[in-house]
Amino acid sequence: MRLRFTVLAMLLGLFLLSGKPLIAQIDSLIMNTGEALVGEVKELRQGVVTIETDYSDSDFKVEWDKVNYIHTERNYIISTSNGDRYHGTLISLEGDATKVIVNDLEHGPSTVNIIDIVHLKSVDNNFLSRIDLLMSVGYTLTKANESHQLSARINAGYLSNKIAVDLYFSAVRSIQKPDSITISTKRTEGGLGFRFFIYQDWFALAGVEFLQSSEQKLNLRSLTKAGIGNYILNTNRMYFVLAGGAAWNYEDYNDITIEDRSSAELFAAIEYNIFDIGDLDLKTSIVGYPSLTESGRFRTDYSFDLKYEFPLDFFINLGFTLNYDNMPVEGATTTDYVLQTTFGWEL
Repeated sequence: MRLRFTVLAMLLGLFLLSGKPLIAQIDSLIMNTGEALVGEVKELRQGVVTIETDYSDSDFKVEWDKVNYIHTERNYIISTSNGDRYHGTLISLEGDATKVIVNDLEHGPSTVNIIDIVHLKSVDNNFLSRIDLLMSVGYTLTKANESHQLSARINAGYLSNKIAVDLYFSAVRSIQKPDSITISTKRTEGGLGFRFFIYQDWFALAGVEFLQSSEQKLNLRSLTKAGIGNYILNTNRMYFVLAGGAAWNYEDYNDITIEDRSSAELFAAIEYNIFDIGDLDLKTSIVGYPSLTESGRFRTDYSFDLKYEFPLDFFINLGFTLNYDNMPVEGATTTDYVLQTTFGWEL
């Protein structure tokens, strides 16, 4: 441990001698190789910690399980594998590289296993520092049938130690002109969801979702739901979530001869995300909706996303979404699906 502090002191001395301005609040990491990194720890996400330094134009990204020592001056939203959440600073326990002292601003110091920390996010005392944002677009041109397809996706999130908010929007517009006849299709979906952390890995959820689909003759499907969920597994390699509750479904159709319909539903959901596969991130979810007021009706929403990350926070994403309804209105299909390949950037 004395050697670690000596290395850290020498590195700080080099900064001062170089005359370069230091980051106002200095955080530090020491790797299991003895290498020291000094700067601003920005986040730990999906098993990788990002630190910005004054001596490099690009951020360093290192694997969390290779970190032997951490000391932060900034405050962080901190999550552990057993569902505990904190807001404060971190410092490794002297003499034990496996332990970290978390100085929570509300509840004081706690000692946790460093390997149990699955998420860190640097936050200031303002709203914008807690925001995540992903934007991506895609375009496909097929000469054979003069087909043009434009895709766009936006995901935004807000996180505190008590609540998580997710906002998403996806749109696909397709135009085909075979034999001088224009055929256009469109699909738009979005939603706003809230997760209120109750105790450890348990959370309450509430949200609204909407879908517009030419295939299912939906001018608008709006879904309001609430329930409860649990992180069955939450590590630096993956997480697995189960959730369930009740929902109210309202549907307005683009055919004026078809009456709008509403139904009360139950729902059960499974979500799985694995990110310990190099630069790949795989996320999938499925939700089933048995109706309480329409006998025999059952709906399913399924999604699959495979993201490959490039330097400078750019990425390419392959996304597949499927909506199934075993009792569609007359003239509509039971399934609607979309396959999107988009290129984007993450804030």
